[in-house]
Amino acid sequence: MDLEFSEDEAALADAVRDVLDGISPPAVVRAVYEGTGDADEVWRQMVDLDWPGLAVAEADGGVGMGFIELAIVVQGLGRTLAPGPFLATATQFAPALQELGAGDLRHRTLGAVARGELTGSLALAERGSWRPGAVRAAAVRGEGGWHLSGTKEAVVHGAEVDELVVVARGEQGLGAFLVPTADVEVTARTVLDATLPIADVTLDGCAVADERVLAAPAPDVEVALGRAVEQATVALATATTATCRRIFEDTLQYAKEREQYGRPIGSFQALKHRLADMFLAVERAASLCWFAALTIAEDDPRRGEAASLAKAAAGECQRLIVGEGLQLHGGIGMMWEHDLHFFLKRAKAGDALFGNAAEHRSRLAEQLGLVAPGVPA
Repeated sequence: MDLEFSEDEAALADAVRDVLDGISPPAVVRAVYEGTGDADEVWRQMVDLDWPGLAVAEADGGVGMGFIELAIVVQGLGRTLAPGPFLATATQFAPALQELGAGDLRHRTLGAVARGELTGSLALAERGSWRPGAVRAAAVRGEGGWHLSGTKEAVVHGAEVDELVVVARGEQGLGAFLVPTADVEVTARTVLDATLPIADVTLDGCAVADERVLAAPAPDVEVALGRAVEQATVALATATTATCRRIFEDTLQYAKEREQYGRPIGSFQALKHRLADMFLAVERAASLCWFAALTIAEDDPRRGEAASLAKAAAGECQRLIVGEGLQLHGGIGMMWEHDLHFFLKRAKAGDALFGNAAEHRSRLAEQLGLVAPGVPA
């Protein structure tokens, strides 16, 4: 397992950074927050570059690269706060299709994703939990298909995407269903981060034809779902850590420029120690994120543990980085006119989705056999 980028991966990272700096500068993010702009142009240019299909197999119409390349793009998204449905579509919806789907439905849908013709998200969370065992939404077999009921929470870009992979429980276990957002009631939430919107979805009265069933309820669906959730979790941890790195870099630069008592504030020993702690937190989280990405890329049996390690580290990192970044910027960090608050909000939002640091520490303890497994109340 090589934790260093190859020459091609390093070139991709540089290219992604250059592209996103151009198409998603802070002015675009500010326009989304202030309601004077949207993510349509950002998404269009990502489609032109074939990014939605980066990790989709060539047989399904994609580029045929792997999870490492996808994580490199996600890292760029976190660094620039690029708005749009890429994170939900490429790291949640597409992995669910790949792990849970089969046959022509899987092929056609992944092809539409790769071409940028279809956006989607994963509707899994209920009662504040992303654990498959927490799912209570019901799937009941009827004539010609399935009837869904229940509510899904915190669906990333749920009000903006075209379709959802909905996870519901039948008599034989969990199932996965491909549902257009037009067929369900979607309620957008008021959120901290306008570039990462979430919505709640009410399934009551939703009927799904047999040809739209990704995986009929069965005991083995939970394992496949877990693999898709691991990809979504690691991607979100990677994006959150990249946002934290951007906060650290901007804070370090500010400390070099801001003078007090005739000296840059970064020259004071107490602040040097705080900046060093920030750097170590970012490097630790980034290392664990790339380790987790590699376990997924190589289908390593440690991938579940690695995903929880990465998400916990990203959450702990943002707690330190957000607090220190805000304090070390002083009063300017509280101003709407300064861009810092956009990054602080994205870091906080990233920690909350797909389980926060405390939740993933708990999962890791269960995976290591330190405590009995269970679903938090």
